[in-house]
Amino acid sequence: MRPTWDQYFMDIAHLVKTRSTCLRRQVGAVAVSREHRIIGTGYNGPLPGTPHCDQVGCLRQQLGIPSGQRQEICRAQHAEANVCNFAARYGVALDGATVYVTARPCTTCLKALVTSGITRIIFDDEYPDELSCRLAQEAGVELIPYRDLIADLPAPESTEKG
Repeated sequence: MRPTWDQYFMDIAHLVKTRSTCLRRQVGAVAVSREHRIIGTGYNGPLPGTPHCDQVGCLRQQLGIPSGQRQEICRAQHAEANVCNFAARYGVALDGATVYVTARPCTTCLKALVTSGITRIIFDDEYPDELSCRLAQEAGVELIPYRDLIADLPAPESTEKG
């Protein structure tokens, strides 16, 4: 069965997250144009040229900081911010694009996505940051749980021959 565009791009976001070396949560993001073309990807990881978390450990973990709090105490850049930063670095416009991300964006990343012109964010897993939801609504950006998009799809047919 051919995947829908949403399934296709979310599957790619899950593949992108496998590049992450985060010890707590791997996240992947894919920016897609209105014409269904991938215009950028990102995963959570350290700044270019700096050691990866799997090499030096996780400061947030060592300090017992809960998920969704004190993101500034982290050597990594989030996946969504990496999409925006690399698009800017290489002159790729994100205006009007959709971002598929494996976890709902935090407030900091939501700000970057909105400012970059992203109009739709489709996310798979929850993230404990309710302010991001409120800001998305205020900014008129669609924040869509992936489960809502696939809930009504028919179950794949078996390809087995009996």
